[in-house]
Amino acid sequence: MKIWVDADACPGDIKELLFRAAERTKTQVTLVANQPMRTPLSDFIDSLLVPSGLNVADQRIVELLEPGDLVITADIPLAADAIAKGGEALNPRGELYTSINIGERLASRNLLDELRGEGLITGGPSNFNAKDRQAFANQLDRWLTAAIRKARSG
Repeated sequence: MKIWVDADACPGDIKELLFRAAERTKTQVTLVANQPMRTPLSDFIDSLLVPSGLNVADQRIVELLEPGDLVITADIPLAADAIAKGGEALNPRGELYTSINIGERLASRNLLDELRGEGLITGGPSNFNAKDRQAFANQLDRWLTAAIRKARSG
């Protein structure tokens, strides 16, 4: 079980939580980005630099992802691809995307994208805050606990 991070847009607070969780649970965390990322020296934390370009990091994550892995991303199409490949995805605001909810999230995202394109909606999501950070930490802990339990039993 590994954690893949769509790191270019991932908040620093979330990366720090992931670094601590990687050390605590001895879980491999890989930041994937098209710019160099600073990571602590650790056997459990690394980064992967990909070329610049539209969705290059996303494509690389999906290529490397194995069933049971977790992807940290706010990108719903990437989350959908990860789920289709047998993984799960967690939004930095704490929403876990699964095979049960990803279809609805993708449809909603596409509708909002269309409305923004027509100028009917302006603006984006609210600023990342402490409540989002706590929701992420709680969901990550639940995922790690379940994944570790599953790895030990089978």
